Amino acid sequence: MNTGKSLRMRRIIDQPSQSTVMFAFSHGTSAPNVMAGLEHPEEMVVAAREGGADCVFLAPGLIEALATTLASTPKLAVVAKVSATASRGADPHQERLISSVDYSASLGVDGVVAMIPFAPGNEPDVISLMAQLGEQCARQGIPLIAEAEFPNSYSGKGNYEEEWGLPYLKRSARLCAELGADIVKSNWPGSRDALAELVEAVPVPVVVAGGSKKSDLALLERLKEARTAGVIGCSVGRNIFQHESPSRITAAITSVIRGELEPDEAMRRHLSAMAVK
Repeated sequence: MNTGKSLRMRRIIDQPSQSTVMFAFSHGTSAPNVMAGLEHPEEMVVAAREGGADCVFLAPGLIEALATTLASTPKLAVVAKVSATASRGADPHQERLISSVDYSASLGVDGVVAMIPFAPGNEPDVISLMAQLGEQCARQGIPLIAEAEFPNSYSGKGNYEEEWGLPYLKRSARLCAELGADIVKSNWPGSRDALAELVEAVPVPVVVAGGSKKSDLALLERLKEARTAGVIGCSVGRNIFQHESPSRITAAITSVIRGELEPDEAMRRHLSAMAVK
């Protein structure tokens, strides 16, 4: 890893614990509809930082719009989302570049992230997209995070988890690493052992996606399992920005990912006050 990437990765990954909590707030570029919770980006970014998140995913337009807020939260690394899903076309799962790495660098970001959904109708284009980003990030010294997820992670259409399962996720994660990803984000593949198998197949750090909205305890228990499987952290979106208290759930997530608290302890420490309202 070159010097630029090493310096920027220090902000994306918490150095004492060698773990990371990523706040994925880039669903406006991936989901076919505007999800509840995306209406107040400034409040969500501040809440995630207060809860201990290490970085936030934002599309370039939101980075510009939130420049003052981001400048006032210097401990929160900023990762530019540089791709968007064309969800209304005849061909599904089409991913397109929306910002160059060069332009992202001019925004002062600490990294870039792209959705990389390998699917039968788009695989050649997505391979080219990933390779292009890998080369550009290597030249600019900017960490590249690849969201090597099921193509329907945000649309809910199709049963790819059952049809393709772990072999698809392993191949996607490995291919992204081969093409230049510094961190790979993957879906939960169904069990701790399956996730451990995926991590073993990938020569770069892996983070697990938070996935669709679920109960607080279920989320925390899954993240604890994921850590024991070898991931360095998580990338959570809906379970933060659709939560009653984004800052509290982020704090609970952070304490579990850092290995400071067990899931039930994190519930009591950070979320019990909400239960007695």
